[in-house]
Amino acid sequence: MKIYYGLPFVLFMFFASTSSADEQPVTVNIARMSLDTALTAAQASIATCRKKGAQITVTIVDRGGHSQVVLRDVLAMDLSISISRDKAYTAMSFNSSTGDLQDRFKGAYGVPKTKGLLIARGGLPITAAGTIFGGIGVSGSSGEIDEECAQAGLDAILDDLEMSVE
Repeated sequence: MKIYYGLPFVLFMFFASTSSADEQPVTVNIARMSLDTALTAAQASIATCRKKGAQITVTIVDRGGHSQVVLRDVLAMDLSISISRDKAYTAMSFNSSTGDLQDRFKGAYGVPKTKGLLIARGGLPITAAGTIFGGIGVSGSSGEIDEECAQAGLDAILDDLEMSVE
């Protein structure tokens, strides 16, 4: 007497896979920061650094790593534009402060050697209610001041972002 396991197994796999496919949405809603929200964060960072006597550049990247706002103060170095962008991108990518990453990657061929990543203080992820919205990067002063100014930008929008997440 032969027992055929093939057909029942195939039917089971078919129905198991279609039931999970039915549960998947056709589209995915992704929360994103508005331009005004990103601009508010950038302006708060600039204002805080000015109070400290620092001329900086601040970049806000969205959750895809694309620059959403870039503000360079009058006397900030041109080089600070790319540095602030890389700090923001790194913070968003690792969902971590770039200052906290400094001890994480060591050695000549670590992750920081990857183009677009920069492990130096001044980059913070923009997260609220467990959702990552992007990153903020500040460059042009000491790492400590860059990080304080990035935090001021984040603080300026954090409550609004927390309230907006469903």
